[in-house]
Amino acid sequence: MSILRRIPALFSLLLLGAHFLRFGHLVAVGLCLALILPLFLRPAGARRLVRGALALGALLWIWVLIQDVQIRLAEGAPWVRLVCILGAVALFTGGSSWLLQAGPVEEAQSA
Repeated sequence: MSILRRIPALFSLLLLGAHFLRFGHLVAVGLCLALILPLFLRPAGARRLVRGALALGALLWIWVLIQDVQIRLAEGAPWVRLVCILGAVALFTGGSSWLLQAGPVEEAQSA
């Protein structure tokens, strides 16, 4: 798999780690950092592990978006920019997971 397809996943893992660090969840930060190593390993199982974590990360961003919008609506504060930013982050994280999917040519070469 090309290194260029792994870079968005690297940024997504770092962004998830930063989110967890903001709230003091050091174990989750450690897991995000630990998932960087399997990202650059050859076995397909390692790639599946990272893809699953990124898919869960995209769901986490959607959950955070929903929670934060509810808070903003209750306060009467603006929320559209929040939806745009967190929606883009969720799409980026989900797209990073999708990019890690190997194509049939690449799987045939590694077999």
